[in-house]
Amino acid sequence: MISYIGALTVSGLQELGSMVALARQTISEVGERFSKHRSPFRLEHFFYQCDRAGVGSVPMVVLLSVFVGLTMALLTGYQLRIFGMVILVPAVVSVSFTREMGPLFTGIVLASRIGAAYTAELGAMTTGGEVDALEGMGLGARRYLVTPRFLAIFLLTPCLAVISILSGIFGAAFISSLMLQISYGFFLDQVMTNLLVKDVLAGVVKSFLFGGIIGTIACYKGLSVKGGAVGVGVATTSSVVTAISTVIVCDSLCNIFIITFFP
Repeated sequence: MISYIGALTVSGLQELGSMVALARQTISEVGERFSKHRSPFRLEHFFYQCDRAGVGSVPMVVLLSVFVGLTMALLTGYQLRIFGMVILVPAVVSVSFTREMGPLFTGIVLASRIGAAYTAELGAMTTGGEVDALEGMGLGARRYLVTPRFLAIFLLTPCLAVISILSGIFGAAFISSLMLQISYGFFLDQVMTNLLVKDVLAGVVKSFLFGGIIGTIACYKGLSVKGGAVGVGVATTSSVVTAISTVIVCDSLCNIFIITFFP
């Protein structure tokens, strides 16, 4: 058992080091291109990836957030009704979604939908020899393939998190008006009263962090595929599981840090 745990630890640290190296090399290539006053990637590729990662994920993010906000407000309201504190529902839902639920659900959706797609695409290119061909032509696989995907998911995650937060609050306001006799005006007033700037900043910082984690893991897993079609499937599964697990762990560490240093 000790040997098995040690092997897993060493393997995990090696993968972490490889991911950091991939991110460093990609940033270095982009900086080098900028220093030469040249575009680090084609804008049409970047906008295409933004459309996939951002616009394409909006329906799923909205649907998930509305129903989670609805359920959270309903269950919280019925528990608080026992103590005559139903008016706390708007504060609980708004703060929870802004600091926690919105960024976390967005990260899970992107890891499941976009992270898997990125890994499968890059994995198919790797096994098919396209990545080696790009390197042979001097185009730079990292700059050509990784940079547009990484930047798209990194920059669009906060936007989707904002949509998730608004959708969750809307769902909570709807069920509160329908079942808990809390008017929309009072609900919105309580949301604006209880939300603080640090809550919004915490959600935004988490969103950027989750986007970077998902993009790095997805691209690394895709470029390190081995074993043909079977390897692509294994890498895609590993990418989704690793990204979701890392996002959840990182979210917990961020919460501990925020509560400790910014109570």
